[in-house]
Amino acid sequence: MVASAQHTIPHEITEEAKIALSHYPELTNTKIEFKFKKNIKKSTMQAQPSFWSVFKSKKKRSYNILISERIKIADSVYYTKDIPSEIMIGWLGHELGHVMDFEQRSGFNLIGFGFKYVTSKNYIREAERRADSYAVNHGMETYILATKEFILKEAGLTQEYVDRIKNFYLSPEEIMILVEERDAASID
Repeated sequence: MVASAQHTIPHEITEEAKIALSHYPELTNTKIEFKFKKNIKKSTMQAQPSFWSVFKSKKKRSYNILISERIKIADSVYYTKDIPSEIMIGWLGHELGHVMDFEQRSGFNLIGFGFKYVTSKNYIREAERRADSYAVNHGMETYILATKEFILKEAGLTQEYVDRIKNFYLSPEEIMILVEERDAASID
């Protein structure tokens, strides 16, 4: 386990987490713990505020990024330590996008977010697309695209799972539109 003043990272993903975090300078002083879990239901990774920190001011909140030790996609099992670095960086970057989203919300709003996320597929779609957008706007498009390529084409997923990913997350084409918009805005 590697720890900085605010970030606790398992040694297996230290380099990848540091690269992902480097794209989010706003999170330098935000307490984030990256943790492996044996099993995360319906997910590979999950970003969430630490329970009691929801009731604290935004500046005093802490977050957990939970990472499944084994990633089961369709009939294949991938061990986190075997995922290529670029893909892991993209996955972590997406989760840090959720943290950025959480940072903008009040404690009451976060509670509502959690409720809506559990009960509404449309809300899940909005939240996942927002996290992708944060990652792209923070210069992580290469990693996000590599992760999508892996999930959609290389991992041997069922069509049902591929359709779910396509529905809930930004497409590669939408990512490139965001990049063009971001780059055009930076020129102005």
